[in-house]
Formats: sequence, C-alpha cells, structure tokens
Amino acid sequence: MHSVRHGVAWSVTIMAGLVGAWTPAAAKWARATSDHFEIYADMPPAALTTMATRLEQFDGAIRHLHRTPEGTGAKGANRVTVYVANDVAAIRRLSGDRGIAGFYLPRASGSVAFTPRIDEGGDGSRSTRGGGIPQIVLFHEYAHHFLLGNYAAAYPAWFSEGYAEFVSTAAFEKEYVQLGGAAQHRAYSLLAAKPVPTATLFATGQKLTDEQRGVMYGRGWLLTHYLMFDAARGRQLQQYLTALNAGTPSVTAATAAFGDLRALDKALDAYLRQSRIPGLRIAYDKLPVAPVVVTPLSPGAAAMVELRMQSERGVNRATAAPIFARAARIAAAYPDDALAQGWLAEMAYDAGQDDAALAAADRALAADPTSRQAMLYKAQVLMRRAAAATVRDAAAWGAARRWIVTANRQAPDDAEALSLYYDSFAAAGEAPSAAAILGIGRALELVPQDPALRFKVAAQAIMDGQTDAARRALRPLAYDPHQSADNPAARLIAILDTGVTGPAAMLALAKARGETVAVTPSGPTPAN
Repeated sequence: MHSVRHGVAWSVTIMAGLVGAWTPAAAKWARATSDHFEIYADMPPAALTTMATRLEQFDGAIRHLHRTPEGTGAKGANRVTVYVANDVAAIRRLSGDRGIAGFYLPRASGSVAFTPRIDEGGDGSRSTRGGGIPQIVLFHEYAHHFLLGNYAAAYPAWFSEGYAEFVSTAAFEKEYVQLGGAAQHRAYSLLAAKPVPTATLFATGQKLTDEQRGVMYGRGWLLTHYLMFDAARGRQLQQYLTALNAGTPSVTAATAAFGDLRALDKALDAYLRQSRIPGLRIAYDKLPVAPVVVTPLSPGAAAMVELRMQSERGVNRATAAPIFARAARIAAAYPDDALAQGWLAEMAYDAGQDDAALAAADRALAADPTSRQAMLYKAQVLMRRAAAATVRDAAAWGAARRWIVTANRQAPDDAEALSLYYDSFAAAGEAPSAAAILGIGRALELVPQDPALRFKVAAQAIMDGQTDAARRALRPLAYDPHQSADNPAARLIAILDTGVTGPAAMLALAKARGETVAVTPSGPTPAN
C-alpha cells in the first residue's frame, strides 16, 4: 500500500511542447539495470541505454560536486526503479494530479519514480543537451533521493526544493556535464511573481499560499545557487544547517549565520539581475563509467508491466481489486514467468486475495527459487493469517518469519526484509528481538529516504529511552515539506521537548492525533 510522496507541477502549455514524440511501434518493453537505477520502458534499446547512462552521469556529477562516496550497502541495494510512461497524460492518470509531470516515492521496498518518455534521438549520443521539462522533473526527484540518502540531516523546504532545482537543470554537452544552469522553467516565479522574503523562507512551519509555494521553488533555487558559488556564503550555509540540526529555530539559526536577512534579500536581488550566472563543468572522464545492461522483458512481464506501474503507484483495497482482476487473467497464460507471478502475488495481497497471493508466490518460486518478492509476500500472507487467528500460534509466526529470514539471506542488504522482520513482532503483539531492532536500524542506513522506516526507528529509540537518537531520526521528517499539515514527527519532537519520553511520548502523540492505540509488549501501536 503506497501513496504519492513527491511531485513537481508544471504548466500544461509548456508541457505540451516539450514531451518527447516517440513512435513506439517498433519498441518493446525492456529493463535497463545500472548501479543506481532500474528502468522499465517501452523504447528502443539505444535510447534506453542513453537514458540509463545519463542518469548515472547525473548521479556521478552530483557525487563529484560534493565528494560523496558510495553508500555502505551492496551495489544496487538502494536502486531507484524508474517507470517510463508513454506521455504526460499517463503520468497524470497515475498520480491523480493534472499538474504533475513526474513523481517519486521513497520506500524500503525500493524507491520508485515515474516519468514520461523523453526524446533523446535514440542514437546513444551523449551530446544531446537535455530532455526538457520531463528530464528536469526526474532529476529534481532524484536529487531528493540523493540528498536524503547521503546526508542524514534535516533540510528546510527552501533548501530541499532549492537544491533539487539547482541540480535539476543539468546539461549534457559533448565532453562534460554542466551543473547550475539557469532555472528558466522558474522564470515567472523569479521575475514576475511577488517575491517571498528570505525571512519567510526561513520561517519553517509557516503556511504558504499556492502562489507563495511556487515562488518558494524559484527563490529557493536562487538562494541555493547564490550560496553554492560563493565560498564565504557556503560556509554560512553550513553553519545554518548545523545549528538547525542541533535544534536551533530556523530563523534564529539563519540570522546568526547570514546576518541581516533584509540585506540577504538585497544581495539575492542583485544576483538575479546579473546578465550571467556561474556554473560548474564536470568532464565525463572524471565520472565513473557505470555499465548498463538492457534486457527485454519476458512476455508475461511485458503484458503486465502497465498494471505493475499502477500497483507501484500506490493502491488501497478498493483500487487494488480491479488491478488484480486484470492481472490474474493475464498472468494465467504465463504460469512459469517468475517476475509476472511475483508481481501477481503482490497485487493479490493488496486486494486481500490471500489464497491467490500464496499460489502466485509458489509459482514464482517454482520458476525462480531465489525470488525475494515471492518469499516476502508469502511471509506477509502468513503474518496476516496469524494476526487474524483467535488464538496466538507461535508456529504460524515462526513459519512467516522463516520466509523473511530466507529472503534476508539471499540479500542481506535488502531493507524490505529487515523492515518486515521488525514489523512481524508488533503484528504478533511481541517486543522486537535485539536482532530485529538492529535490523530496522540497518534498514534505515540502507534506505534513509523512507519516511515510514525513519519513523519506526525513531519510535523504537523512544521506547529504548534514546531521546537524542529519536530526535535525530525525526528531524528530517519534521522539516519535510511533503509531510501532512498535521506532521507527526514535528508533534513528537515537541512532545519530547516537554520531557515526556518512552511509551508515554507515543501515547501522547496518539492522543494528540485522535488515534486509538493498543498497548502491546512492543509499545503503543495504532489499533486496527
């Protein structure tokens, strides 16, 4: 069960002229796999290779910019899966938002991004400058993934969005990648709309109008650009972020770091009026060469991939049912297709069809005994059945956990298995084992982008009396502009700041949010 996390809205008029014009008659669904990405697309192999290569070059460029090493997980442990839809209209149908041109969902099970096709010419050339607005959106979303994945800190909305805008305009020339190009897609908010003062940008928690929010993206880009290319200002930015993450209120931290904020506004206005702005060129020979492997999808997976996209976008029991019904009819023709049957197992589980989910998982495992998706959905069905039983059955819980452990042994750095093992204890009404607690911490190290995972780790730290660790885990969520207005992380930090800790803090949060909770050995949990 998933929901939309990030999305960037763009003008319908602009989009109409910039979406790539493909002729997919000769194309077939294929998958491109590289170190940081897995891409599913109905496009020619050369174009798919170009897209994957460009994404890897983008990752390499921002790693080079910040001197960021690779993470501690096994190669490919936190790949972003990118689904390439036919056009912007398909993206909007998936998202349910008519202003969306792409979106990103961070998850322990594997973060996903959805983008429309971008016309690269299909010749594999690196000389094409860019793919227009769809590429900007995809790069913007990946920037969020990169920032949260490599720097475990709280970022205010202006910087989170401003940084994503800063790198999203990357241009690919024949010999180099250029970062820091002008955000021409934000021209209206920068030049025509009423400016949002930096004091307002720094005032976290202040509700912005829709127009102010749009201006925040542009002004955030401008402020980030200014700070990135001025060494003294860059040190001030570091001072500000350090103070913010130590608990200093944002405006106080900003004033201490940058001085008079009205003077900062004047400096920004002067920076914007310049006829030229600086940029950074990074030669391709300074970037790692990331191999890309393109393989055609099996017939069963190709027949189901568009339903898979709908499932991955996020479903509830009602929306899952028609997806499963269609998928079951298609998958019946491909009983030996491990990928298609694994996808079907997930769709059946989401639709509440547990018998069908188990049968599909068994077919997937018969075709591929290493299918972790099948293992984990077998485990989830067994967990759901054990939780629904009137009498607690230790053997049933043991059987469910054995599938999770088997999946974990297949891939020790699979955050989904680590998270599910931890969840199994709360589902059983038990306190988590020491191994489960270590596992959920490791899962967050592997996929720090997942807000639900981050909240679990914070809640466990609170239960263990580790209040400072809980605050560190919660701060990125407390400042996340994509969180709900009733931000539970911000509420929980406020509760901790009053001196309430342990189970009492979790009960206070539940009460503040009007939730009914059940007190179990693992702590207070929302009652079903």
